Amino acid sequence: MRSGDAVDRTECEPRRVNVNKMHPAPSTTAPERPLRVLLTTDWWEPVVNGVVASVQTLRRELLALGCDVRVLTLSQGIRARNEKGVYRIGSVSASMVYDRARIGMPSGRRVLREILQWQPDVVHSQAEFSTFMWARRIARTLSVPLVHTYHTIYEDYTHYYSPSRSMGRKVVESFSRRVLSKTDAVVVPTTKVARLLSGYGVHRPLHVIPTGLDLDRFRPARSPEEHADARALRASLGIEPGQQVLLSVSRLAKEKNLDEVLEMMTVADRADTMLVLVGEGPYRAELEARATALGIADRVRFTGVVAPADIPRWYRMGDVFVGASLSETQGLTFIEAMASGLPLLVRRDPSLASVVVEGVTGWQFEGPAQFTARLTSLLDDPRGREQMSRAALERARTTCGAQEFGRSVLGVYQQARERRAPLMLRREAVPA
Repeated sequence: MRSGDAVDRTECEPRRVNVNKMHPAPSTTAPERPLRVLLTTDWWEPVVNGVVASVQTLRRELLALGCDVRVLTLSQGIRARNEKGVYRIGSVSASMVYDRARIGMPSGRRVLREILQWQPDVVHSQAEFSTFMWARRIARTLSVPLVHTYHTIYEDYTHYYSPSRSMGRKVVESFSRRVLSKTDAVVVPTTKVARLLSGYGVHRPLHVIPTGLDLDRFRPARSPEEHADARALRASLGIEPGQQVLLSVSRLAKEKNLDEVLEMMTVADRADTMLVLVGEGPYRAELEARATALGIADRVRFTGVVAPADIPRWYRMGDVFVGASLSETQGLTFIEAMASGLPLLVRRDPSLASVVVEGVTGWQFEGPAQFTARLTSLLDDPRGREQMSRAALERARTTCGAQEFGRSVLGVYQQARERRAPLMLRREAVPA
């Protein structure tokens, strides 16, 4: 990583930006008009995943900061269509490669024309495939900065596209260098990802900015109605009042390493616990078969698809949040769990170093013996677990709020515009 290129911050402590000191870059438009930001993403509603949650949060916070924000994404069919503030270009299914993935169609001149007429000041891409090509073209045509958020550690997904992990990693390195070389700045959610990209040979300005959360949505049960709702959810899954719930919220995919969670449950052998896997995905059948083979099928519950608006309800019915994924760039669900007052018991991973404060907000484990010991300490010490719950809630609220996320990203836009300003002035000075 080049000196000055990376902001080396802990994962839940966004880079501080003083928005009040921002100065507008040279522009032919009126200085008082709002900053126009185009967010481009291959993933958007109705899909539910971490990228969609991050982009939605960023959009909301930028609007709150006075920006004019629009989204360019993929339609769920071959026809392009527009909604209020959202352009959708036609696409075809790529689910054979990755569940619910889509590939954008090359047509869409009307959408492109409308965006160019709108004239965004910054283009912020959130995916490296279909919409990235559009983002690059729009930014280049308008001579505006192209900022990119690198959401996914693709080398952890080699089982989808390569029989060899080492070969897959080389493909990812080359691909990432090529894509990111076209950008003015790169946003990453954790120091782990910044170091990874530096190791790939990416030499663009890197900004470590964790995705913030809407902490009004993710919180412990407060009212009698919310407590009753949590009990009702447990009852709907056949969970007895005396059982304690180990909760996982994730897409049921191989890279989430939920097999290991099932194995840890087997070794821990706690008859008073129930594992609830909230979510759906292509690996569900394998997980169900694995639970049966391990003899714990009666202590594992699969909820299936859960509406995004209902996710906070499911966090509130848990006692401990568990996970073993090593493919997270930030682990948003872990932070959501903390914001909901759940202690964490998760597989050790550098991306979670500042999320899981050992013995304070939860524990990271390595191996069955450590998992069993940590689980025992959490379940058999209600007072200690309550202290961890309060500490997890406090840490989420003080370090992972959405407002700081939006302000920090806005600061990246301004830096990128300021770096481009001399180039734009030189171009304007060249006679036609």
